[in-house]
Amino acid sequence: MNASLKVNSLLFLATLGLPLSLAAQTAPATTRATVSGTAIDGGAKAEPLPFATVLLRHAEAADTSLVASGQTALDGKFELPQVPAGAYRLRVLAMGYQSLAQAVRVAPGQPSVALGLLKLHPATQQLGEVKVTGQKAVVQQELGKTVINVEKDLSSVGGTAVNVLENVPAVAVDATGTVSLRGSSNLTILIDGKPAGTSNGGPGPRLDQIPASQISQVEVMTNPSAKYDASGAGVINIITKKNKKEGWNGQAALVVGNGDKYSPSLSLSRHAGKATWNLGYDGRDQIYRTRSNSQQTALLTDGTTTSSLYTTQEGTGTQHNRNHSLNLGLNYDLTKEQTLSLSVQPHWEHQSELDNQALTQQTVGSPTVTTQYGQQIADVKVTVLESSADYRHAWEAHKGRELTANAGMVKIDANIPVSQLIIGSTQPAGFKQAQQVNAQIYFGQVDYTLPSADGKGKLEVGLKNQVLHNTGSTAMLKPTSVAPSAEFQLDPANSFAYNFTQVMPAAYATYSQQLAHGWSAQGGLRTEGTFLNGGVENSTASVNRQYVSLFPSATVARELGKEPGQSRLQFSYARRLNRPDFMQQLPIQLYQDPRNYRQGNAGLLPEFSHNFEVGHQLNLANGASITNTVFARFTQNAIQRIRTIDSLATRTNNVGVVTRETYGNVGTTNSFGLETTWSQPLTKWWRVSATGSIYYSQIAANALNTANRAALAGTARLANNFTPAKGLDVQLTGSIRSTTLTAQGRQLATGGLDLALRQRLFQERAALTLRVSDLLNTQVRRTEIATPELQTSLYNKFETRVAWLGFTWYIGATKAKPGRIEAAPSGGGGFGG
Repeated sequence: MNASLKVNSLLFLATLGLPLSLAAQTAPATTRATVSGTAIDGGAKAEPLPFATVLLRHAEAADTSLVASGQTALDGKFELPQVPAGAYRLRVLAMGYQSLAQAVRVAPGQPSVALGLLKLHPATQQLGEVKVTGQKAVVQQELGKTVINVEKDLSSVGGTAVNVLENVPAVAVDATGTVSLRGSSNLTILIDGKPAGTSNGGPGPRLDQIPASQISQVEVMTNPSAKYDASGAGVINIITKKNKKEGWNGQAALVVGNGDKYSPSLSLSRHAGKATWNLGYDGRDQIYRTRSNSQQTALLTDGTTTSSLYTTQEGTGTQHNRNHSLNLGLNYDLTKEQTLSLSVQPHWEHQSELDNQALTQQTVGSPTVTTQYGQQIADVKVTVLESSADYRHAWEAHKGRELTANAGMVKIDANIPVSQLIIGSTQPAGFKQAQQVNAQIYFGQVDYTLPSADGKGKLEVGLKNQVLHNTGSTAMLKPTSVAPSAEFQLDPANSFAYNFTQVMPAAYATYSQQLAHGWSAQGGLRTEGTFLNGGVENSTASVNRQYVSLFPSATVARELGKEPGQSRLQFSYARRLNRPDFMQQLPIQLYQDPRNYRQGNAGLLPEFSHNFEVGHQLNLANGASITNTVFARFTQNAIQRIRTIDSLATRTNNVGVVTRETYGNVGTTNSFGLETTWSQPLTKWWRVSATGSIYYSQIAANALNTANRAALAGTARLANNFTPAKGLDVQLTGSIRSTTLTAQGRQLATGGLDLALRQRLFQERAALTLRVSDLLNTQVRRTEIATPELQTSLYNKFETRVAWLGFTWYIGATKAKPGRIEAAPSGGGGFGG
């Protein structure tokens, strides 16, 4: 049977839902036995392999029919009951591993046959005369999540977590470094499952401060189980490498980029006895160039007269980023069953920015054109201190039973001075603004896992609490006169100090069960509370919001695997939440520059969504893997940014059109889409992988100056991995994201092409890397706003085309692994970006 017919057969079985488990042949009860064993990873860790397929066939050449089949439990164990006496051939199949075959003989009257440990080794695929060395599958479907193995995957080109996420299916990263999942940037990002610094653009270390060389896997949960936070369109969990090799191990690297960009890093670990010590340093000193352009036509009215004002603004600037991060950790084995981990991660960031601007404005129909020249100057300094403690208790006598607890804190201190200066004009000299942010995040969580006696079921329960306390201030300074040398003094009307506390307790329970005929299911319920209270000193502006919500989730999957490939069908549902933060609700004006300010909406409600998806994965014998997912998301009280004109400020501030940006519940948004991932080796030196998504988005709006709209959008990415010579790895990657809708306009399409090469040296003790990001210099952010009173076109171009050269030296037992490029960091960034 050729590969095409095999694929069609598998899809046909998936459609009909035919069971793959066959009943044992009829035989007298006295001659039947139970065949049992345990499937484990054949490597040093010897971890159990859950959900592996077990097939038992007759061994005679004339009769190779299937006698019994089943799946391994969470602890890797399996049992095939009621097997008649005879000679058989047992086959074990697990995704990403070589199949294992073993002869089995059941003697007459024998009650049981115990096969012991069955070791499966990483897959080795044969393609014609080409031998492709085995490794775990790049994309693996597990119950409730998709696991992307980036540690050995050439597609994880790049030096930071941002570069890794750029290559993850369903995930997109724009030119500013903002991560989105299926078109939504409202998602939860975890580092080893911890809440510290997890929100997209939120507190804690930024993703572009986490080296890609430290990342082993990325878990994507578009419909996460009740175990995970309900906030956001989904959860991305970045899993870092854990090293327990004896002695000193690690790597040291230096990466330089054209245009004054430098990134040194050091990662060391030492394992001795019960203790593993970790030390890491990552630095960055990089300068980036920026360009911006905006054009807008504003309809101004004061109740009696109406006029249109046309403005353009051009800007060029530089951004200088300097970061230093340390990672100090200790993992200690208290006993064979108990482990304690401690970590401290201080981080310092200094970002200075200079932007030269030219603003022209003209009343439509008038010949008079005025021009202003100015500068925006920022000098941001941020200090972040993270600390955490983790405890784990596992029971050797009861595999899978586990108690874990973690607690920690994140402390953030930020000083953000920004100046907007008008140069060479008799107009006021601009303004200066100084922001102070002091935040403390405290978190604690306890989780308990209890497998069922037969190992086919699992109960998980947990409690969590997270407290965010934030105090801050904004001091606005205005010039005392119109003279260029005028002094600046405090403007009390636009200066304020605020403080707020947000408490988010949560509890959950989930249960998963392995069922007959390849079925498995998981269901859970999570409850989360939100208690937000805060306000502005010496003001009536305040926010006081409390609500408790329930979040059910469910996943049903079926293994449809049949030699030589393996197939999996999965359905999932989850209710999700997007809670507005304090500043989105605080009803005060916070100027970003003289022409733009943000103002919170005290009546802003949280948005809730119902998420559904159906996915199918097929792995073929030639190394190809195909995954398709159909999804739908129905969102109520959708939160969107709304921009309007402040006519009074425009007429009195004499700086051009002044716009107000706020947040509103625009109504209901619906999205329907299809995602697909394909990966296959074409020759011994060429492997290709492609991912794409297309979705239909509807926005039914009820907010000011918005209208009901719908559009088709999508993303696509194609990666070509080459090994043209021994020790040389090459990747060429192209990606594109189509135009997407916003509440009042759209964000235009963008895309780019990356090229990376790595040569392993000195018996894989070192690696030399060359990478050119955004080869064609096409990554740009363009936004359009179209309302009855405001027409705006925004263009922002960050320096994305950069040539990077890196050298990495591997220490101890660590070596450069085939099929992975540790290249250069991504560009851009700053505090809160």
